[in-house]
Amino acid sequence: MKTQDNNNQRTPGPYMYEFKLMGELNGHWTKWFGPEFSASTIEGNTILTGSVMDQSALHGLLKKIRDLGMTLLSVNCLDDAELEKESQRREK
Repeated sequence: MKTQDNNNQRTPGPYMYEFKLMGELNGHWTKWFGPEFSASTIEGNTILTGSVMDQSALHGLLKKIRDLGMTLLSVNCLDDAELEKESQRREK
């Protein structure tokens, strides 16, 4: 996750986000989120990971999840350590 500068403001994006959705998302719908997103399935739930430029883009993605009728379980903004852990988890 990007850090805050001395004025207590976040540095400009993009930011890496992870969305955990209840159930499995068909590959066709995964493409709807754009090429910057990848999906994996863990324990019957879908994990979408990708780049989000700003709060407006984040809200747009949340609308897409809602429009699909998927239950959103969690949203996480990933920092560098979490990105590395996510990368290693996907390689298994």
